[in-house]
Amino acid sequence: MFGECHAHIIMDGVNYRHAIDLHRNGPDDNVIREHLKIYQDRGITFVRDGGDALGVSARAKELAPEYGIDYRTPVFAIHKEGHYGSIVGKSFSTMPEFHKRVLEAKEQGADFIKIMTTGLLDFNAHGAITGTPLDAAEVKEMVHIAHEEGMAVMSHTNGTYGVQAAVEAGVDSLEHGNYMNEESLTMLSESHTVWVPTLVTVRNLLGDGRYADETLKPIIETAEENVRKAFRLGVKVAPGSDAGAYRVLHGQGIQDEMQAFVQILGNEEKAYQWLMEGEMEIRKKFCR
Repeated sequence: MFGECHAHIIMDGVNYRHAIDLHRNGPDDNVIREHLKIYQDRGITFVRDGGDALGVSARAKELAPEYGIDYRTPVFAIHKEGHYGSIVGKSFSTMPEFHKRVLEAKEQGADFIKIMTTGLLDFNAHGAITGTPLDAAEVKEMVHIAHEEGMAVMSHTNGTYGVQAAVEAGVDSLEHGNYMNEESLTMLSESHTVWVPTLVTVRNLLGDGRYADETLKPIIETAEENVRKAFRLGVKVAPGSDAGAYRVLHGQGIQDEMQAFVQILGNEEKAYQWLMEGEMEIRKKFCR
């Protein structure tokens, strides 16, 4: 069974606010154990979390060995003040402050550093990303600082500018990567960065009613074409579903993600081989 290379155990895939509230007074072991048991029951023995601001993924890492799970976490993600990211982490304003956040994460047992360099998909404007991406020079310095501290870097990034800045900076994994162009994919293929597309965060919304299917389908089609291009170019790609996000359930999410790749490539053997190679890269980079 594949591992889950992008999850948020603090979330439940159903109701974000309710899920967060359960941990407001400290990580709720019962809830964490329920999620870990789901992974155990499905034979998933590797989970890489994307972090949170309440210490839930750090507690999950402590409990995970009881379930036979190798659990890796950045503890919290790091975002620039005024930019997207408070949902999963802590902020900084200056590079010295960023460095302090990196040291804080290390002190709390982080396995790697998670940075937020762009916003999210703008469902009201196809091809657009919310907010303003961080400047490429800033991203490069962030990655340099983390690497100097001996930490791999997981980067939440979308859009052509954001992807190219992250790849040029040398991030170890690129999460989401929506709306990148062919030049970005070529850059990825020539780099050591592993792409984790989290396809089902949009695919699983079809028919839900939160967004019109006519809005979702062009996003899905663009992502599918980029996956096919990435395969042809030899981009390193790993399976991660963003489990915990709305309609992406723990345990089920990664199975949905794998099936999406099979459907897109039209060949189960090729899809599984490609994803397995990418997961091995993730394990090498992020399991220090």
